[in-house]
Amino acid sequence: MYVLITGASGLLGSNVITESHSRDYAVVGTYHSVRPEFDVPLRPLDVRNTESFVELLDEFEPSVVVNCAAMTDVDNCEDNPERAREINHRAPGKLSSVCAERGTDFVHISTDYVFDGQSERRYDVDSTPNPIQMYGTSKLAGERAVRSTHPSPLVVRPSFIYGVNRRCDTPSVEGFPAWVRSRLKSGERIPLFTDQHVTPSRAGPTAATLLDLVETEAKGVYHVASRSCVTPYEFGRKLARQYGYQDDVLAESSQADVDRKATRPSNTCLSVRKVEAHLERPQPTLHQDVVRLADSL
Repeated sequence: MYVLITGASGLLGSNVITESHSRDYAVVGTYHSVRPEFDVPLRPLDVRNTESFVELLDEFEPSVVVNCAAMTDVDNCEDNPERAREINHRAPGKLSSVCAERGTDFVHISTDYVFDGQSERRYDVDSTPNPIQMYGTSKLAGERAVRSTHPSPLVVRPSFIYGVNRRCDTPSVEGFPAWVRSRLKSGERIPLFTDQHVTPSRAGPTAATLLDLVETEAKGVYHVASRSCVTPYEFGRKLARQYGYQDDVLAESSQADVDRKATRPSNTCLSVRKVEAHLERPQPTLHQDVVRLADSL
């Protein structure tokens, strides 16, 4: 299999590159501003430049494109809505359209933020989306553009992504655990939300599951996350214990305590029943993922 991965410098993209390489796939990666250090062909690409993307397809002729490139800063999307639409909505639709014309498989990474967070239950893949900020709105529009321009795309929705970015020879932890760990080391008291619920997605297993779905020719929408629906406070407690700190360094807080440009949904816990049934195995729990993250450090 020949895989082209956009957004190879990002947290998820770097793990898709690493996992693809470990499976002996032929791999090519693209990056926007920061060139990663992978021993694979790498090309600069602005995903809004469809002509450059076509040139890459002509050069490498991949069998599948995995689109990990996105504008993911939620507050920045609120401040720059047109740029968010260009990168998260219009660009994926154009890339998938080009792939459809060539018979190339297309995988698009979406987000749990396509939901409004008002449900008291986990969101299934066929739950009705209703984003409440520009990031989620642009990502949902991107999903729909991909599904309207490609006959059989794979759309993957992760949640609260964290893990080890592998773009450099010295990998670094990114996301929530990195922030918590830095505050623990500094001795600062850490306020963490108790009124937000998520199903955290560790980047490594998410990349592996994504490629398992590709190998099994899965199509449509899949949620790829841990089995655990937790608050950031509960997540932080697991991290503190794993790093050898006491729980008293953590403080309960609410989202209302923080002034942020974009509204965040209160509950985006994803049901992973579909992916578990398709691959005939359970998704990892948060505890398992935290232990493995610590081991990788």
